[in-house]
Amino acid sequence: MLNMDMSTLVGIQTSEHTWQASPREGVWRKPLAREDAERGHATSIVRFDASSQFTQHGHPLGEEVLVLDGVFSDHTGDFDRGSYFRNPPGFDHAPFSTDGCTIFVKLHQFLPGDKERVCHNYLRSDETEQWRDLGDSLSFRLHHFESETVSLVRSLAKEVRFENSREGTEVYVLEGGVDYAGVSYNTGAWLRIPKTSTEPLVLASHSLLWLKTGHL
Repeated sequence: MLNMDMSTLVGIQTSEHTWQASPREGVWRKPLAREDAERGHATSIVRFDASSQFTQHGHPLGEEVLVLDGVFSDHTGDFDRGSYFRNPPGFDHAPFSTDGCTIFVKLHQFLPGDKERVCHNYLRSDETEQWRDLGDSLSFRLHHFESETVSLVRSLAKEVRFENSREGTEVYVLEGGVDYAGVSYNTGAWLRIPKTSTEPLVLASHSLLWLKTGHL
């Protein structure tokens, strides 16, 4: 197991970690949290080399993906940078990338009863109206089910403070940086903040975060 104690703060600067080979040639990963080597709960950064692919496989407890660069593809379509999608429990596919891509992926972590298939791209012009102006920041809600909310947050002020969710907070830094409990994290950092923590998350100006709350 890796980082499976949900009561403990985890902060990883993923850019400083080396890629590890996956069971498929041309597919690499940086494990962030794993229940088992090749099954169960997992959070990872995954890189597909050009022309690499996985064989057909299922996701009995769901798959959540944010495309960081390149184009990720399967039988449902091509998903370029900025795409966020959720494949619900029972979904199966054979993903590939023609020219290569990097994704942030979470497996087997859907709440019971969450069966919605979701797909957004926050960089597409036809989705810009979904950004909400909160004064010191902009927010784009990607998904909500019961206690769980997934959003993008872009800070506008010199410093934006977010209080921790009562059910914990998870962050991936897409642009800029954040400070948490006296430690600075830059682009590519992943943090999992337990629900018992009382420290605020502090965003630097014009930072962009993927933010998930209410799920720990």
